[in-house]
Formats: sequence, structure tokens, C-alpha cells
Amino acid sequence: MVSTMLIDLDHLFADPIFDPDRCSIGFHPLHSRWAAAVYVALLALPSWRWQALAAGCLWHLAVDALDCVLHA
Repeated sequence: MVSTMLIDLDHLFADPIFDPDRCSIGFHPLHSRWAAAVYVALLALPSWRWQALAAGCLWHLAVDALDCVLHA
């Protein structure tokens, strides 16, 4: 589950890399609706490793979305 933090690597392609007032949901490619759909699809795979990765990524997106709501 810790490896799901790797989806934050897409922040390196943003300018500036870190902006405390920016909501990462919908801004970064691995934080998009398309990426969330892929993560949901990974839950359907029979491998527990892919399911764990998908659950971690979805949890990551949920926490980032909550951060966006609380800072809005």
C-alpha cells in the first residue's frame, strides 16, 4: 500500500512542482477521473497484489479529494 504514494510522481511535471493551494484531483494525470477508472478496474483482477495497489490508489485519491474540500 505504501507504493501507492508513487502516483505523486506526476507532481514533478507540474509548474510549480508544489503549490499548497492547488487541488491535485483533476490537475495531475494520475489524479484524474480516467486514472480513478483504471484503479477501479484493477479491483476486478483476481490478483490480490493488483487489488491492493488499486485500493491504495483509490484511498490516496480520496484523501487528496478530502484535502481539496477542506482547503476550498
